[in-house]
Amino acid sequence: MRIRLDISYAGTDFSGWARQPGGRRTVQQEIEDALGVVTRTGRTFELTVAGRTDAGVHARGQVAHTDLPEELWAAHGEHLVRRLAGRLPKDVRVWRAAPAPPHFDARFSATHRRYVYRVTDHPGGVDPLLRDHVLWHNHPLDEAAMNEAAGPLLGEHDFAAYCRRREGATTIRTLRELRWERRPDGILEATVVADAFCHNMVRSLVGAMLFVGDGHRAPEWPGRVLAARVRDSAVHVVRPHGLTLEEVGYPPDGLLAARNRESRNRRSLPGAAPAPGCC
Repeated sequence: MRIRLDISYAGTDFSGWARQPGGRRTVQQEIEDALGVVTRTGRTFELTVAGRTDAGVHARGQVAHTDLPEELWAAHGEHLVRRLAGRLPKDVRVWRAAPAPPHFDARFSATHRRYVYRVTDHPGGVDPLLRDHVLWHNHPLDEAAMNEAAGPLLGEHDFAAYCRRREGATTIRTLRELRWERRPDGILEATVVADAFCHNMVRSLVGAMLFVGDGHRAPEWPGRVLAARVRDSAVHVVRPHGLTLEEVGYPPDGLLAARNRESRNRRSLPGAAPAPGCC
């Protein structure tokens, strides 16, 4: 039976979500190994995740699923979260484990992912207690200019200029929200929401916005880069530690099957040839 897991982790000491060769520490490996221990099987129950975060990226609202034998869930399900808490390291938690509805897929059923990137332009730097979660930008930032620059990026576009290409994958995405707000403590938060993200997309968008915010580029520049559809050497991929996956959204249970089909469709822009890959 399919089990949904709701997960959070501090990405500082992880080499990303996905298992990697060479013994690098990853979130997937920690959870899968812990599942094998607490279910007393020693087996690897593979996790499918909503979004594969990079090394150093955090998550508060990550979602994954795994398929367990029904008898195993009957024997261990009631105590699984508590037992995982006793086995997992302190920088990763499973907050909920429950049977998923029919057709649920942590990756393909998702309707949106919401990330937040946090940065401070305080001349004194970052609060030491927040140093693993907030980027220091050593120039004053104009959030109004960054919000102006964000406008042309919203909607469905080919984000090739802001993504690291992967063989067989499309770079067409629908960016639903990109806005900057300054908190009372002075920290700037960029909220970025899309149906899905390609590799390095959020960190590249933030890098472009910061160039506008500190006056090195005009607000029109990120839109021109987007329209060019090629990587611009001036677009910096900012460091990962300021980024947190805050939420993954799903449709009502009755729409899960339709969402799965839609997510697997190849995407193309109007008037363009279909792009390879999915999501």
